[in-house]
Amino acid sequence: MTKERIYEIVEAAREGDRASRVFDLFIMFLIAANVLAVIFETVPSMWKWAIWFQAFDEISLTIFTLEYVTRLWVCTIDPRHRGSVRGRLKFMRTPMALVDLLAILPFFLPVLLPIDLRELRAVRLVRFFRVFKLARYSRSLRLLGRVFQSKREELMIALFIEAFLLVFVSSVMYHVEHDAQPEIFTSIPASMWWGVVTLTTVGYGDMSPVTVAGKMCAAVLAVGGVAMFALPAGILASGFRTDVGEVDDPTCCPHCGKSSDKPVDQPQPPTALDISDVLLPLSSPATEAESPDRDTRRY
Repeated sequence: MTKERIYEIVEAAREGDRASRVFDLFIMFLIAANVLAVIFETVPSMWKWAIWFQAFDEISLTIFTLEYVTRLWVCTIDPRHRGSVRGRLKFMRTPMALVDLLAILPFFLPVLLPIDLRELRAVRLVRFFRVFKLARYSRSLRLLGRVFQSKREELMIALFIEAFLLVFVSSVMYHVEHDAQPEIFTSIPASMWWGVVTLTTVGYGDMSPVTVAGKMCAAVLAVGGVAMFALPAGILASGFRTDVGEVDDPTCCPHCGKSSDKPVDQPQPPTALDISDVLLPLSSPATEAESPDRDTRRY
């Protein structure tokens, strides 16, 4: 098997490539099984199967490691990663290559770094990064990534506005409520917990204002929180609409999608007259001549 063929197999499957499709489905199934294993191994009644969970994790780790090494070997086939050294280094910095590396990192960390075994349990949570490997095989996840990439500036502005609102209102709440509730609103960082809970409209009730000014501030933040969280949703919706090509473009052909310098006539829905002509065609003169006694009236 040639290097080019291996590259075609490990990449996302193309239409008609059965071997590549089987490989993609196998990796997707293995990723889903790993996520389920990480979840179920924390159930006390499943601890008796711990040795099987560990064996499955080691087998999966071996497969994911071989996959990563194979992708690193064949990546030079891609014109973007030409070069035996520089091309591979560039490939290793790509987002999906970093996800592949994080998927196998928990096993190799104790070998490379002196980590306490008691801390290894927390490091093993990095295995959840394996679920992000699905982005390589899911068109919807790739679409989501493109939307975040294209709307990153607008999202950063929205997050900045929300952060500013959180800090400002929490500071005001601290100065308003500190004298009335010094044991609850002890500092501005402590008040920011109240701000986060109120801004997200959760409202646990562990911190609440008692003064009139504090209640007015809380009301403003609660109403503003709804609007602030609707802002990123609108930005993402606009990004999805743009990416899937639903924006009306008079210079874009509705059939082939190609752009033109001149506006393209958009197809119009049939009118009542068009439907009438289809349903009730006029009789030809020849038919009327052959059947003079035939009633040709139209209703």
